[in-house]
Amino acid sequence: MLVRLTYASRAIPSIDHDELQAILRQSKQNNPQHGITGLLCYSGGIFMQTLEGGRLAVNHLYNRIAADPRHHEVVLLNYEEITERRFAGWAMGQVNMARLNPALLLKYSATATLDPYAVSGRASMALFDELVATASVMC
Repeated sequence: MLVRLTYASRAIPSIDHDELQAILRQSKQNNPQHGITGLLCYSGGIFMQTLEGGRLAVNHLYNRIAADPRHHEVVLLNYEEITERRFAGWAMGQVNMARLNPALLLKYSATATLDPYAVSGRASMALFDELVATASVMC
């Protein structure tokens, strides 16, 4: 059974560009062997990520992320059983925030900043769908 899980977390202040790239490399290396695909967005110290795959594999990875000391205030935004993946093309895609039109964030939020804590899980998924549609995702 496939599931899709979306969460948000706040990064510890010491997360820098190099550590973010290391997290992405590790995800791209490890996720395929567990059948996990997804999309990561990072901006202003906030992670928002969607994971797709088998229920046990996704739940296990989410529990590892929630226990990771680089994350705090981990919040489950959405969890659902799915019949097909939305992000099957990425072991872990990353949103290119530099290419993001702030109006897209305003479409789903009160401000033009990424704040998944202030919007519903459904709005976060709609934002991810538009990011994919507007080619704002890097492989």
